[in-house]
Amino acid sequence: MYERIPEFPPHIAPLPEIERPVWSVIIPVYNCINYLGEALESVLLQAPARELMQIEVVDDCSTDGDVEKLVNTIGKGRVGYYRQEENRGSLRNFETCINRSKGKYIHLLHGDDKVEEGFYQEIANLFRDYPEAGAAFTNFNYIDHKSEIVPIKNESMLETPGIVPDFMDKIGVKQLIQPPAMVVKRSTYEAVGSFYAVHFGEDWEMWARIGSRFPMASSPECLASYRVGHGIGISHKSYLSGQNVKDIKKVIDIIQQHLPENQRSEIKKKAYAYHARFSVRVANTLLLSHTKAALRQAHGAWGMSKDYITLFWMLRFYAMYGLRYKQIENILRNRKEMRKR
Repeated sequence: MYERIPEFPPHIAPLPEIERPVWSVIIPVYNCINYLGEALESVLLQAPARELMQIEVVDDCSTDGDVEKLVNTIGKGRVGYYRQEENRGSLRNFETCINRSKGKYIHLLHGDDKVEEGFYQEIANLFRDYPEAGAAFTNFNYIDHKSEIVPIKNESMLETPGIVPDFMDKIGVKQLIQPPAMVVKRSTYEAVGSFYAVHFGEDWEMWARIGSRFPMASSPECLASYRVGHGIGISHKSYLSGQNVKDIKKVIDIIQQHLPENQRSEIKKKAYAYHARFSVRVANTLLLSHTKAALRQAHGAWGMSKDYITLFWMLRFYAMYGLRYKQIENILRNRKEMRKR
């Protein structure tokens, strides 16, 4: 019986020396059919010939529609389709994606994200110019359910394409690269293994694991789009249950083993402080619609950091929480008085 959440990175077996495509664009999906068409079209618009790029959707037993029919309609025979025999969870689905890949470079494009024109050419340029890189990524935008850009501040690691200096110092504190922007050499996955340990933050741990063993190439061009705020997927569920806090704390602890020993304590402190403040911000967004979830986020934040900045945001959150309940009490009181009249 397999574990849905592997305790250790699953092994990725090397492929035999046969004629292989350069690219494998493997699209893991689970209940994101409303966005999958856009993801597929974004790849097909810039895809080279079949012998150069494998494109395949790996479906973890979606229940929100006929994924195979959509793939066949849009792909017109160019896109492969594979359906798991049973729902295996995101980590095992990613593992299946990597094992089914045949290309030299693997792009795991989640079914609700997309790439922009020129993405694959830019990544090809990075691997050409920096062959020592174990992975390459571009900058990216955040988009909403309408595919409109969300004004979330995003940090570019470089001003011009190149190898990212001090990558571990940067990635050790927080997630700076969202999945649609990242392409990993298959040989790199064969060396470090697949995703494991958590469902929330598993990509952050992976980029740190890769970066601890290989140079990372990057371009400042925004050529990938990561979708947020659409109310589906692991992230949304984790915010509601509070699992994101538990998973992030676990990821921070795991990343310590990838860092130089003399830097671990300081980077861990910064990571806890950053994610504590992030959790408070999440709590603020959930306050009106999911009060209990908001309180879970606030409680989790205080468990990660108790510095002055976190304290300030916590006090602000609870002030808003108190104000909300005063507003509700006033509404109920007014309704009661109206009934008496």
